[in-house]
Amino acid sequence: MDELDIPIFKKTYELYKEFYSLRNSIARQDRYTIWQRCENLILDILENILWASQLFKIEKLPVLEKVSLRLNFLRVFFRLCKEIKVLDNKKYCLLQEDVDEIGRMLGGWIKSTKDR
Repeated sequence: MDELDIPIFKKTYELYKEFYSLRNSIARQDRYTIWQRCENLILDILENILWASQLFKIEKLPVLEKVSLRLNFLRVFFRLCKEIKVLDNKKYCLLQEDVDEIGRMLGGWIKSTKDR
């Protein structure tokens, strides 16, 4: 199986590219604080999805639950970015839609992992 063909990996990969493309429009003071934290979270989620894809079914659940927690952190930080005006509403909505879709995909993966 080619790990790059996993839909949740592709979606997260695209989320990172979209997020990265916004970097230069972000104020310098924010770029190295909350923005960097969000970027690191997305990369961590991407890394853990790839890791989980390589594990045996019984080993996947703890990694997927870690991804779920990181995704929830990302949701909170994105909302915070919107509220402190680092992101405008349009950019926030686009990113949040991607995060919600990744969350649905992750929920399905966790459910199928639990349904041995």
